Amino acid sequence: MTSAEMPASGSTLTLHSDPNNTKETDPLRKANGVYVTVHGHFYQPPRENPYLDAIERQPSAAPFHDWNERIHWECYRPNAFARVLNDRGEVVEIVNNYEYFSFNIGPTLMSWLERYDVEVYQRILEADAKSGQRLHGHGNAIAQVYNHIIMPLANERDKYTQIRWGKEDFRSRFGRDPEGMWLAETAVDYATLEALVAEGIRFIILAPSQALRCRPLPTQDDPNPEWIEVGGSQIDSTRPYRCYLQPTLSTSSSTLNAMGYTPPEAIATSPKDSGTERLPYIDIFFYDGPISRDMGFSDVVYNSTHFAGRIGSAVRGDHRPTQLISVATDGETFGHHKKGTEKTLAYAFTKEFPQHGWTVTNFAHYLSLNSPSWEVELKSITAWSCAHGVDRWQDDCGCGGEGSVWHQKWRRPLRNALNWLRDQLTDVFEEHGRQLFRDPWQARDEYIQVMRDRSANNVNRFLSRHQTHKLTAAEQVDALRLLEMQRHALLMFTSCGWFFEEISRPEGTQILRYAARALELAGDVAGVQLEKGFVKRLGLAPSNVDEFKHGAEIYRQLVLTAQLGFKQVAAHYAITSLFSNQKLVETRNSLPRKDAADKQSQRYHKKVYCYAANELDYQLQRMGLLTLAVGNLKLVSEITWESEHLVFAVLHLGGWDFHCCIQQFTGRRDYSQIKEKLFGALQQASAAHTILVMTQLFGEEAFSLQNLFAEERHRIMQLLSQETLTRLGQLYTQAYRDNYGVLMAFHRDEIAVPQELQVAADIALGHRCLITLQWLEQDIADPQKSWNHILELEAIATEAKHLRCRLNIPDGKQMLEQLIARSLWQLLHDANGSFNADIQLLERLIDVGDQLNIDISLQRSQELYFSCLYSQIAPVCVTNPANEGDNRCLQLLKLGKKLAVDVSMISNQLG
Repeated sequence: MTSAEMPASGSTLTLHSDPNNTKETDPLRKANGVYVTVHGHFYQPPRENPYLDAIERQPSAAPFHDWNERIHWECYRPNAFARVLNDRGEVVEIVNNYEYFSFNIGPTLMSWLERYDVEVYQRILEADAKSGQRLHGHGNAIAQVYNHIIMPLANERDKYTQIRWGKEDFRSRFGRDPEGMWLAETAVDYATLEALVAEGIRFIILAPSQALRCRPLPTQDDPNPEWIEVGGSQIDSTRPYRCYLQPTLSTSSSTLNAMGYTPPEAIATSPKDSGTERLPYIDIFFYDGPISRDMGFSDVVYNSTHFAGRIGSAVRGDHRPTQLISVATDGETFGHHKKGTEKTLAYAFTKEFPQHGWTVTNFAHYLSLNSPSWEVELKSITAWSCAHGVDRWQDDCGCGGEGSVWHQKWRRPLRNALNWLRDQLTDVFEEHGRQLFRDPWQARDEYIQVMRDRSANNVNRFLSRHQTHKLTAAEQVDALRLLEMQRHALLMFTSCGWFFEEISRPEGTQILRYAARALELAGDVAGVQLEKGFVKRLGLAPSNVDEFKHGAEIYRQLVLTAQLGFKQVAAHYAITSLFSNQKLVETRNSLPRKDAADKQSQRYHKKVYCYAANELDYQLQRMGLLTLAVGNLKLVSEITWESEHLVFAVLHLGGWDFHCCIQQFTGRRDYSQIKEKLFGALQQASAAHTILVMTQLFGEEAFSLQNLFAEERHRIMQLLSQETLTRLGQLYTQAYRDNYGVLMAFHRDEIAVPQELQVAADIALGHRCLITLQWLEQDIADPQKSWNHILELEAIATEAKHLRCRLNIPDGKQMLEQLIARSLWQLLHDANGSFNADIQLLERLIDVGDQLNIDISLQRSQELYFSCLYSQIAPVCVTNPANEGDNRCLQLLKLGKKLAVDVSMISNQLG
């Protein structure tokens, strides 16, 4: 890359930089030449536990916490910081691919990104804003129907709510109304188009197989052009099409009139260009089917030259003034399904496509330059991933199956069961909702405003707008329960539940969990018992797995067992309090009475997932190996505002054994008596006697470590194992030391080392390395101590190399990566630091990461360095010719090389 090609830091690469461009020739302002749009459909199904509003650990995604997190690190983040590399593998440029993608990101995924990685979330928002600036007000992002339901299979109300929720979620994030909307699986029918038009959506994107026939729009010269049949995917995808709504059975005359419908007989002789349109319409882009398939199923996206060549093969040579080559695929293709291909896109967007003279655009911008001159009619009901219309989400059509091994006979009964439940819940919502809301369905449509912001002030404002009268506290709870019931009634139709081959997969189980939560909420508000009828219908859905037999058994084994209530939340709080509260309890007990009360008020307002926990009293005592805690706890759901006032008692018998009991709080006197009896029983130092008294006071129901939510259970298991692991580490270390000479002899003579000795060396050195990294993290602000720890790490690395040890320390790897990034940030931004000492320490940290061979990632540090390369580092080198300045410049450039960043342009300018 020459200096002329090098963008300024933080700038957007200009694709058409001819200074003589005018509005007449600039393809960004007037349709001219070839345009390219790559659309990425970024989406993950909602995976949150319906009771906790959080994703629990998914072992199949290991080493990551869950699949959202795994795909994020393989796809979403790499596309926000996509590398362009030179032939030495050095970073030449970091591109935000979202600035060039046309993209939709599902609202449920965006909500997760906002919580998990706000940096990437902001890069996506900034990308839309920058693309809007480049493309004259038309940002790259389009909206999506909210939770990916198959729109042709949804009833009318659900269609509108999905669109309205998708629009409002988009507006609240991107600060503008969406011009286009992605339909789940591109599933469409004319009733869906009607709803989209009514909600102001200008365009959608479909597969070429979904078109039935097309023709040029009528003109005065040709008022009745001939239709061209294109049902076999023959439609020309290089142009946009106008699709007029048809007054079919689902389209009422009042709806059409509201959208500007003019009866055909009134305009029979009035051509399009007279200013009167025949019907309301929506514009449609059809992506290039063959190229899009190649992106997903061939290796074309592994090389930007090949990718550009494949795009170029679709360019029509018929001398038309403008054409659009558009492709679409799952956004997760780039980085998750196909590793490293975000780099292909970055180079194609910024180098390959411009070199061909192509303009990278999005659908909204292209539509602003090139209004459709053709119209299209669609097949009745279609989708992009099913050859049988939308049967993949309702019938045993064979799509998504395991060849001839597994059937999908469960699909129709599952759809029928959920449709039945939806209709039952509609009756509950209307009957009870009209007592609380002026218009229950409008309240549901606007509930997205609460889903985006569950703060008390926002919820109160929402209820005030919609309530029929000033609601009591109990009525507020019922109002929120009803709306949550409807939210889960929509979530249970998420398309992924039918997509694959078996109902018992996680996707099918997840939508059944949403159904179960909706059932529970309906029962809480209306007292209706719908579960029996629902489970009976699930019994008609045969499973391919012998263990389950049918959907009813899946519901019993995988859904009912996952249900949670206030008692489970309280038990979780109680057991974890033995570990999280210990130091605070000891501190409170050592304070004067007033200070202790102040301390208590500060520390006992906690959050347990989506529950606020207000601990009103807590007392802990130990007797030998036994630990007993008794507490008085008020829990409040932050989602429905339901609350429970509970008493808990938890006995830790040592090791993995816990016995926890929960009951309703019945008054201070009863609570005092419970404490007195339990702590009296503990004085006998008998676990059996204490448990007997707990049973007498609380009843037979008890909770154990197994009842903890997975995250905290794993944390406590690690804490409980720590003593054992420490002891084992010491034993392995001793074995390693005692046999060090023997190990060296085996390696020296190239003889296979006995497994027991090699394992001892691996564990001993890994343990020593992790301890040293922990000390380094603690002492990083002290240069002398830091150097000592680095020297120790270098010694460990040398020893591990000689003995061919594999250091398996993922926590240590992450620790070192964070230390390097933190040290680099301080070097670049802390003017009060000692530059020479800081950069030497940083370089040694990077070196020791290589020496330890633990596969550290320098990506965050690369991004930080590159962001400062032209704004901070280059000015130091160019404007400060003093020796001291030159020395600092050279050191910074050397650091860039170490981070695999191309600094040759600056080096060449220095001579």
